[in-house]
Amino acid sequence: MNSENKRDHARRVLLAAVRGLVLSLLVLPFGVAFLVLTLLSLALIPLGIGLVTTPAVLTGVRALADVRRRLAAEWCGVRIQAVYRTVPRGTNPWTRTFTMLGDPQTWRDVRWLPVDITAGFVTALLPAVLLLYPVEGLLLPAGLWRAYAHGGTYWYAFVPVTGEASALGAGMLAVVLLAVSWRLTPRLLAAHFRLTRAVLGDRDGELVERVRVLTETRRDAVDTSAAELRRIERDLHDGAQARLVAMGMDLGTVEMLLDKDPAQARALLAQARRNSADALAELRDLVRGIHPPVLAERGLGDAVRALALRLPLPAEVTVELAGRADAPVESAAYFAVSEVLTNAVKHAGADRIWVDLHHGEGRLRITVTDNGGGGAAVGAGSGLAGVERRLGTFDGVLAVSSPAGGPTMVTMEIPCALS
Repeated sequence: MNSENKRDHARRVLLAAVRGLVLSLLVLPFGVAFLVLTLLSLALIPLGIGLVTTPAVLTGVRALADVRRRLAAEWCGVRIQAVYRTVPRGTNPWTRTFTMLGDPQTWRDVRWLPVDITAGFVTALLPAVLLLYPVEGLLLPAGLWRAYAHGGTYWYAFVPVTGEASALGAGMLAVVLLAVSWRLTPRLLAAHFRLTRAVLGDRDGELVERVRVLTETRRDAVDTSAAELRRIERDLHDGAQARLVAMGMDLGTVEMLLDKDPAQARALLAQARRNSADALAELRDLVRGIHPPVLAERGLGDAVRALALRLPLPAEVTVELAGRADAPVESAAYFAVSEVLTNAVKHAGADRIWVDLHHGEGRLRITVTDNGGGGAAVGAGSGLAGVERRLGTFDGVLAVSSPAGGPTMVTMEIPCALS
């Protein structure tokens, strides 16, 4: 792992710990409050009061669950689908209350509350504890044990600390715990959101969303393939085909002039030779645009390095791939990187670009960073929207971080295995 990747991982570890701590501080008060209000409101339904309060309370629970779903997607990429029944506007309190109570997603939200204030609280707090507890252990050999022991024994995990020697032992344990936290802290925060998904998630809703995404990506793939075929046809018609036709006409003229005007015939032969060379070059460019030879022969890493060498500004490429992905995945990743690099050169105003490719946890992850002015966004008609559609064909995702003033970081992930 190079220095830049280490800094990025350290940032993710610290961010996961801070986010987990903030989340754990909010879980208990909000979760307990909404759980008590929900139970109280349900108990008051027979008295009629609950018919007025229950819709408001359940709407608050839904809003709390929506916040957790959004944080799960933004912080850890955990998608939690939810499909609620529509409550018609202007309905009376009785209809509104029992429409919401008849919604399975509403009951998933309510069941999630006690889980969130117990197991959810623990899993949210664990990332911060796993990172902060070793800090305490590292301070014990520096004299902190005296303040804790007070002439007796202070237990650091399973190590009894009574003097400097045992404090050093606690410090060594803290180093081990710190190494564990380095690897596990981001995963623990993701585990919290996976627990949330297990309780809140609507499997039928996930299936519906999955079908919708597959339908859209299939349509995009068909449209992209049709557009690519039209481009190839146009390039062949306007380029190589036109040159070959001209070369055929020149050769026909040469046949007529060979005996009458040998000098003119030689000139036409030279022109035909140039046309053949130009047609060959255009055919090579066309083939390179369909599937670059370097990609087929040497893989994605070297193909991206070749792309970087052709850029008009300095680009640093880091590749950590232990094998090769399937050819369609490599092709999609290659052209996605090509589009992102083209956007950076044309629109970012950058003077340097960094590209990082690595594979882990069953995903190919590509990051393209430039030091330009920022402001990039995925929108209709933009090149990044096309990249997102291209990646979506393989269940890939695109994330863009581009604050005003820069830098811009475009992250692409595609699920795949390496051979």
